[in-house]
Amino acid sequence: MKPSFQRGQLITWKDDRGFGFIQPADGSQDIFLHISELKDSTRRPQAGDTIYYYAVVRDGKACACNAFILGARNKLASTASRNRTAANGGTIFPFPVVEVLLLSILPLLGSLHFTWATHNPLPLILYSGMSLLTFSLYADDKSRAKRGDWRTPEKTLHLCELAGGWLGGFVAQRRLRHKSSKKSYQAEFWTIVTLHHLVWLGWLFGYRVL
Repeated sequence: MKPSFQRGQLITWKDDRGFGFIQPADGSQDIFLHISELKDSTRRPQAGDTIYYYAVVRDGKACACNAFILGARNKLASTASRNRTAANGGTIFPFPVVEVLLLSILPLLGSLHFTWATHNPLPLILYSGMSLLTFSLYADDKSRAKRGDWRTPEKTLHLCELAGGWLGGFVAQRRLRHKSSKKSYQAEFWTIVTLHHLVWLGWLFGYRVL
């Protein structure tokens, strides 16, 4: 698996032993950092530093390699780093067409049937509007993570998903690679998606029975 270029904050550092732990900006598990993996640094690391690194797994442990301290790297290396960071930060992954179609079939059929049966287009409006809002919140939260600003609470994102924006959240996860690797977040997200599908199954089959 190809290592991914990431950003995080050094939350602990044991200078006498030459290692510490990085808290990734995306909120995933802490990453082990050894002093030997810091390249072209102009000083020793300290807690609170912003670290750029490649995440790898060694002996079952998440580790950082080819890392550097933001603002503490020689000029030539820093220039190369900025170019690489811009390239990675601007990456937009392909739109997950097939996955979106498969996930949206049941909710779309249910929403269309609801609109036809009740003359109320509210589900269609909610899904469209909340998906756009949720995608925007994901994008904004990723930008905040890169800048080190205050993050959008996960509870807020989940509430928007529950209100109909889960499809926009799914697209953001795939296109922006945001919140897609945190297991606890994914568990709650897919619980919300499942709940929406169960509701529409109940509506469609319940309506037929009636």
